Amino acid sequence: MAGRKKADVHPLIDLDNGIVGWDGNDDPANPRNFPMSQKRFLMLLVSSVTFISPFASSVFAPGVAYAEEEFHVTSTILGTLSVTGYLIGYVTGPLFFSPLSEMFGRRIVLSAANTFFVAFQVGCALAPNISALIVFRFLTGVGGSACLTTGGGVIADLFIAEQRGLAMALYTSGILIGPVLGPLLGGFIAQRAGWHWVFWVLVIVGGTLSALVMVFNRETNHVVLMRWKTERLRKELSRPELHSAYESNRADDKAGTSSYTSTLGKRLIMPFYLLVRSPIVLPVATYLATLYGCLYLLFTTVTDVFKKTYGWSTEISGLAYLGLGVGFITGQIAFALTSDRIISRLKRRNNDEYEPEMRLSITVIFALFVPVSFFWYGWSAQEKTHWIVPIIGLSPFAFGMVGIYNTLQTYVIDCYPRYAASGTAAMVITRSLMGALLPLAGPRMYAALGYGWGNSLLGFVTLGMIPVPLLFYRYGGKVRKSSKLDL
Repeated sequence: MAGRKKADVHPLIDLDNGIVGWDGNDDPANPRNFPMSQKRFLMLLVSSVTFISPFASSVFAPGVAYAEEEFHVTSTILGTLSVTGYLIGYVTGPLFFSPLSEMFGRRIVLSAANTFFVAFQVGCALAPNISALIVFRFLTGVGGSACLTTGGGVIADLFIAEQRGLAMALYTSGILIGPVLGPLLGGFIAQRAGWHWVFWVLVIVGGTLSALVMVFNRETNHVVLMRWKTERLRKELSRPELHSAYESNRADDKAGTSSYTSTLGKRLIMPFYLLVRSPIVLPVATYLATLYGCLYLLFTTVTDVFKKTYGWSTEISGLAYLGLGVGFITGQIAFALTSDRIISRLKRRNNDEYEPEMRLSITVIFALFVPVSFFWYGWSAQEKTHWIVPIIGLSPFAFGMVGIYNTLQTYVIDCYPRYAASGTAAMVITRSLMGALLPLAGPRMYAALGYGWGNSLLGFVTLGMIPVPLLFYRYGGKVRKSSKLDL
């Protein structure tokens, strides 16, 4: 079947010109044409691992004090690093996993990284000192980062733009809710079974989910699938000149290790390339990183507030994160119900032409909720009001964070669907770096300013950031179209 549509959608086979593509726009081998039930199942698999990885980032937070006591640690920085060291792994892992998933496939990279993640959870459980624990936490973060980047690629592989809102809501549920449930459950485990069992639980749950992904997951990367098809047709038809429609020439997809090596360097720098050269990725990543840093600054205060101010035990203090959890859930529901519908409506108004900036039309509304929490939570904790008041005060931030995170991450995927994993990696790297380093300044900031003015400072920062999504929405299209990237 000769001819092709847009190269990044359904490039079709044209053997007369030596091009291997899909057998038609309805080719069942194309992941975009998988039955919806199969698409949802694959997203559920990836989402399950994407829940346990962010869950692992914060589940140890309530158990830090017990580890510090066992290892006779007096430095608060070392204790904090045993938690945030995991996020430093999030900075490192995407540099490798996202480009490799675009080159070798989502399935093999995700399976290998999951194995790495589970293996070093065992190391955490058996760590002989705080230094070893920090190193092992870093390595588990490296392995756990793969799902955060390959998931964006899987969404781009499976769904057209008008369906990505709901898919993103499912996928990011674990990313946003996992860090909230972590301290809640971690407090009970650490106090009742000991901090070592926090990691044994991660080994059991993470190992089970990783095994399911290995068995039932399916490759979705269009470029890799077409490379496999090209190699098969070369042998079957004895036509070595055939090349994939996703590659520019015969040499690009030539079978063999040397061809992979020749392009590996370019792929490995793709997250940095997009972060530095793309006028879309850099401001989006910076904006999300700032919000993510504020979120982890909040995390540094919640346990202390409810243990010292309200006299709660370690296990009960984790329940304070329910305010964030309720906000995340309601935000996910609101986003899932509105995003794709608004996209379809705006597309019809635009002569049925989709523009990625349509995704941002609701972002400003969510951004209005973010500053509310800092003033509400901060001053209610400072004035020692009833414990329910600061808990409820955490909800608006979580509600707003969901909408902003989902819309902006999907926006980047829409802008660069073929390099969705690298674009996602660029955002994971920046926000994880901010989430790992900013909390180190939290204790001193709150000691100097108190919970009221300390959180108010963050509130003023996020208040000043409200117009940023509006700027993306109004001018992002012009900037995107005027930029030229060598992809």
